[in-house]
Parts: sequence; structure tokens; C-alpha cells
Amino acid sequence: MVNRTRHQQLLERAQAADVEALGELLEDYRAYLTVLAQRYLDTRLRGRLDAADIVQVTFLEAQRDLPNFRGHQIEELLGWLRHILRNNVSSAHQKHLYTQKRSAGREVSNSPSDSRPALTDLAPSETTSPSQRMMRDEAAVFLANCLEDLPDTQREALRLRYVEGQSLKQISEAMNKTEMAVAGLLKRGLQALRNKMLSDSSSG
Repeated sequence: MVNRTRHQQLLERAQAADVEALGELLEDYRAYLTVLAQRYLDTRLRGRLDAADIVQVTFLEAQRDLPNFRGHQIEELLGWLRHILRNNVSSAHQKHLYTQKRSAGREVSNSPSDSRPALTDLAPSETTSPSQRMMRDEAAVFLANCLEDLPDTQREALRLRYVEGQSLKQISEAMNKTEMAVAGLLKRGLQALRNKMLSDSSSG
């Protein structure tokens, strides 16, 4: 599981003007914030905007504005980073979408296309208790980092299926593979993810 004690120590050092500690801390959250950015982005912008670029802008703003951050706990930092990320996604939407004439027929939902649970519902509800949010944060960061270690095709198939909620047919078209091949990628990816999580948990 994510080493919260280490992250807490990095946060304290970062707030004492240790630039390297802040860089190390943010880097640990890159995968987590990238998954969130991919989920927040309107589907019409996926080809024009890279989630990684939005995360990078978020990091730059976090580095600039850290002196104004008044929290002291790692979960407060994550909430602050999510807030900055959402603002950057919102700005991207306004720049690229809201200047265009919009109609109900062009609206695109970001919700999963079916009722299956998402692999990563990564943003914790504010109605949960602080301890529950802390556990949810740690699990989400850990899961996102595990996803990063999978082969590209497995990671992409899992992202399209469980983060974006696409069907096998949609994924097969997006990845230029047969539905059977996609099903195989999903099966192997889930197994590899499960093994990775178990391995990291036991060694942590």
C-alpha cells in the first residue's frame, strides 16, 4: 500500500521549502492525477488535449502556490491537487468547447456507458469521514501506480473499459483489435493488476 508516513514526511519537507521533496511527492501522484484527468475530460477533447499535459500544468501551479496551501495532512494535499486539476480541466472545456455553438444533440456524457462498476472511482466523496477519505485516497493512488506498471495495451484496455466505461465493441474499434483480443487483454490485465497489488501489498 502507499507509504503514507513517507508522503507525510515529504509534505513537511516541501512546506519547509524543500523543492526536491515536493517534486518527489508530486511524481508519486502523477499516475493518480492522470487517471482523474482522463476521466474528467470531455470525450470531444480526447484527441486535442493530453491528460498528461493538464497534470503537468497542475504540478506547475502546485509548485507555485504551495506557500498558500494551509493544510498539513497528505489527504488535504490530495484534495487541493484535485481542486487545481478540476479547475484546469474546466478551463480547457471553456476554451475548447464553450466558445462553440452547443446543442443538446452534441452533448456527450462522461458517465460509464453501462451499469458495471468502474475500476477506479478515484475521487472520494466529501460525505465520508476523514479516515475513510484517507483510506480511499491511499488505495486510489496505489491502484493508479499499479496500472502504470502494466503493458501499454493492457493498461489502455483497462482504462477504456473501466474508467471510460466503453463496450468491447468500442474498445476493439479504438484499439484496432478484435473483440476477442480485447477480452483477452482485459482478462490478462485484470489478473496482472491483481497479482501486482497483492505483491506490492505483501512487500510494503
